[in-house]
Amino acid sequence: MSLDQPADLVKHQNPTRDAFLGGRLTLSQPPKGFRAGLDSVLLGAAVPASSIRLLDLGAGIGAAALVALALGRAEGAVLAERDAEALALARDNVAGNGWAGRARVIEVDIEARAEDRRQAGLEDNAHDVVIANPPFFAAGQGTPAQGRYRANARHMQAGSLDLWLRCAAASAAAGGQAIVIYPAEGLGEVMAAFAPRFGGLTILPLAPRPGQAATRIIVRGTKGSRAPLTLRATRFLHGASGNDFAGEFDAIFRGRAALDW
Repeated sequence: MSLDQPADLVKHQNPTRDAFLGGRLTLSQPPKGFRAGLDSVLLGAAVPASSIRLLDLGAGIGAAALVALALGRAEGAVLAERDAEALALARDNVAGNGWAGRARVIEVDIEARAEDRRQAGLEDNAHDVVIANPPFFAAGQGTPAQGRYRANARHMQAGSLDLWLRCAAASAAAGGQAIVIYPAEGLGEVMAAFAPRFGGLTILPLAPRPGQAATRIIVRGTKGSRAPLTLRATRFLHGASGNDFAGEFDAIFRGRAALDW
């Protein structure tokens, strides 16, 4: 997510058009590199029902927020992104799926100073739900990504996750929620970033199959809450064998259900 992405690169990417939610949503995204997938769908499906103002931090092409809108989980959404390529695609996706009246895309660096974020149009204390799928490798870890957009979507500097949660807390209304999806091995870092700002944390571990360790976590917290932490039972994307999704997740990926957690 870089501010200095050459603008003419977007015109030469020849983005693919990919169906999500059983065809209820069609998204343009780069043909190579970081592409929206299961994490984005699960994050959007995790948004509570009857959410009024949804904010998607580091929205990329807009997949998670648009999933939430398509599933009827939110009335309106703000998509916050700083990468030029992603911004162009997000705007196309909002318009192309008929959400121009309910979704707005803003160019903003969510790691910037609060005043700079406000000047970019990101309001404080204004959103009842804030979602994020932050970059998940610390700089220098993981397989190097090819291309600036993909690299910035997968890698972050040390301490950046804390900045993302700081922005989420500033943007959330009193009693608002923040929801993050993240690799399970980063649970400690996620908890450290949530704890000073959100209470009533709920953690949902996700594993590929029964008997396997969790690979993803979805974490939800409420601004101003003093409720204790809740650790949900691990849920499994697949059965013990085969590649079919478990019924709960198959319904989500086909656009027939949201995530009940």
